[in-house]
Amino acid sequence: MPPSHPQRLNEALAALRRHARPDAIDAMARFGLTGEGRLGLAVPTLRALARKFRRDHELALALWNTGIPDAQILAGMVAEPAKLTVAQMDHWVAGMRAWDVCDQACTNAFVKSPLAWEAIPRWAAREPEFEKRAGFALLAVAAVHQKQRPDDDFLARLPLIEAAADDDRNFVKKAVNWALRQIGKRSAALREPALTVAERLSTRSEKAARWIGSDARRELLKMGSGSI
Repeated sequence: MPPSHPQRLNEALAALRRHARPDAIDAMARFGLTGEGRLGLAVPTLRALARKFRRDHELALALWNTGIPDAQILAGMVAEPAKLTVAQMDHWVAGMRAWDVCDQACTNAFVKSPLAWEAIPRWAAREPEFEKRAGFALLAVAAVHQKQRPDDDFLARLPLIEAAADDDRNFVKKAVNWALRQIGKRSAALREPALTVAERLSTRSEKAARWIGSDARRELLKMGSGSI
């Protein structure tokens, strides 16, 4: 008889606590890896635990609801993306308290969901820092991993970047910059439109927009059209 989901959750939490690194928590916090109850696990350890527990959507939902950042990262790794609902994805995004939790959920779960593309503008319009970051982190990840999506879809998302470029909160502006760079690196056809946006942002009055534009412009020019 397979173990019940409460038992699976208890086993996963026990495994997380066995690998806890309390001595690493202060150092992690200096890089913005924060969140109440953090255990300090390294990502390779979390990946190894994900291989052990395998895809289990009910376990993922239960892990997320603990609020422990390490458990939430593991949740994204064991979630079954095809089973994610809009309500579940919005619930996860609303519960994010650190950039690594956000980015790992986008990379390991959200980008593989058929609901991902429509979530991008919804989250990009949010006000809370990590909810808004999720929109742009997911856009950046989609530019890399959604190989079959047409370039025109990414062209249509560039206005989101320009609209959010005045947000000077660290974890928002870095995600906006990340999305612009990844779109520009996706293909030769997208490089020039992304570069045009970067150049436009670099001349705007807002400090955040100038940083986003200048940084993306520098990277896209360095690549050159022939290296994509």
